[in-house]
Amino acid sequence: MAKIGRPPRYTSKEQIEGLIEDYFESCEGEMLKDGEGRPILTKFGEPVIIGKKPPTVTGLALALGFATRTALLNYQGRKEFADTITRAKTYIEEYAERRLYDRDGVHGAKFSLINNFRGWSEHPKGDNADIIDKLDDILGGIDNAVKPKP
Repeated sequence: MAKIGRPPRYTSKEQIEGLIEDYFESCEGEMLKDGEGRPILTKFGEPVIIGKKPPTVTGLALALGFATRTALLNYQGRKEFADTITRAKTYIEEYAERRLYDRDGVHGAKFSLINNFRGWSEHPKGDNADIIDKLDDILGGIDNAVKPKP
């Protein structure tokens, strides 16, 4: 029986490990230097970094040549790539977690964690108050419909 579909983009984890490292290095940006090669500092004494960007699951997917983040997640489901891609995603998850403590990054970090990583949710699993309220509304409506009118 002939195989249907596109051949895999990568056949071994070694093929993507270097690309993953390159992606994370590109996220760090470059230190801005003056004409003599000395770092340019902010008024707070911190080096000025240009081209710095947050690592993201979609950015990683694009760096690996995938058209979508879903294609990367599909590769994560393959045994030979599971550990490599999971580790890369864990690095991204850790970055997003740190941003939760950062006033400017909290909303984006929360969105990313909830939508890209298992085990993150805005509501605790035991919080069924909304469901119980909806059921009470539905059941209350049924009780009123069943009760004879005076």
